[in-house]
Amino acid sequence: MILADFFNVLDAALRVSTPLIFCAMAGIFSERSGIIDISLEGKLLASAFAAACVATVSGSPVLALSVAMLVSVCLSLLHGVACINYRGNQVVSGLAINILMSGLTVVLGIAWFHQGGQTPSLSPSARFMPIELPGAAAVADVPVLGPLYSGVISGHSVLVYAAFLAVLFTSWVVYRTRFGLRLRAVGENPQAVDTAGISVAWMRYRAIIICGALCGIGGTYLAIAQNAGFSREMSAGQGYIALAAMVFGNWRPGKALMACLLFGLLDAVAIRLQGVPMPIVGQVPVQLIQALPFVLTVVLLAGFFGRSIAPKAIGQPYSKDR
Repeated sequence: MILADFFNVLDAALRVSTPLIFCAMAGIFSERSGIIDISLEGKLLASAFAAACVATVSGSPVLALSVAMLVSVCLSLLHGVACINYRGNQVVSGLAINILMSGLTVVLGIAWFHQGGQTPSLSPSARFMPIELPGAAAVADVPVLGPLYSGVISGHSVLVYAAFLAVLFTSWVVYRTRFGLRLRAVGENPQAVDTAGISVAWMRYRAIIICGALCGIGGTYLAIAQNAGFSREMSAGQGYIALAAMVFGNWRPGKALMACLLFGLLDAVAIRLQGVPMPIVGQVPVQLIQALPFVLTVVLLAGFFGRSIAPKAIGQPYSKDR
């Protein structure tokens, strides 16, 4: 029974961690290029709304994913115009996008669907439903390994598996390609990159386009895989959590993944603890249980991940005139 509960928690942790992983990888691309991006939250929310709307109208999850990625990329480009072309304050620009999307998704939801900012519940055909991996049913009765494979590894949406592929993709691009080398150089010393004849602005734009695409996948997962539609403020601060995980992970894909999984695990444990009497203290308020993952994540990450060193040119607008 204890082992089954443990596997159930792991299964829930993977589901909760998925949008965090997409957003953390997105933030790595943006911030490695020198662009602070706290608009991950706004892009996650906007893409979730776009995916739910398109899935409601068309019934196609693939089309919903495509539109959600496009919406998120457009918001990234808006952030890029403000920060790269006009050299505006990157934090203010990102915060403005978050505030805009927080209000706009509700207003459009009320105007279009008349359900208090929510979208109609989606049918299974309009969602990315869980898939069973080969052999999962056959090995389900095998002690330990069977439940691990059939209950934890198998039975997730394709976007959950895509999140882990996104980590491998990010690591490969950032550390194994010419683009990744230039990306890191732009974030550390844009003057040197410009001197070498490489456009700093174009490098940063490409980085934020990738950032937007990854956020779009994360938002799609929230709306039409983990849930069956959009509800107001459904991102619930996950973009900010992913940003914190990325920083604590020192802007490295592997460490950021571990931070996201840690939060997912703590959140899954907290969900199971709600309503369960604790020894000595008895019934713990639900609000305290809900806050525990956030508090413990910060404490554990600060204690085990060490000091984070940001890219040297992060947050600094670049101009050839300087």
